[in-house]
Amino acid sequence: MTITEKVAYLKGLMEGLDLDKTTKEGKVLDAMADILDDLALTVADNCDQIDAIDEDLESLEEYVYEDLDFDDDYDDMFDDDEEGEYEFECPNCHEVVFIDESVFDEGKEIECPNCGAKLEGFYEEEEEDD
Repeated sequence: MTITEKVAYLKGLMEGLDLDKTTKEGKVLDAMADILDDLALTVADNCDQIDAIDEDLESLEEYVYEDLDFDDDYDDMFDDDEEGEYEFECPNCHEVVFIDESVFDEGKEIECPNCGAKLEGFYEEEEEDD
């Protein structure tokens, strides 16, 4: 049941109860029902506009990206046979990230290039001598 249908049902219940709209309570309930009706219509209009924007965006994306093959471009950027490059999934944003081996040698703190989260657990901890 949509919001507009629910408001219409509520208004029907109020009419079925034969509320006296001349009393203070009746006036308040009638005004509230009218406000709910207006809000429901506004929400329905907004949903229609959002759907239209979504369709327009989809058409635009098809037009802009129709000749691009992202899978081939992605594979060309990161050759799996390259030595010294590691692929892993960021535990924060779950995006696949590629890290060059030289970053480990430099001892730098590693951050996810997608979300900026500090990535830990890529260095072997040195055992402490007791």
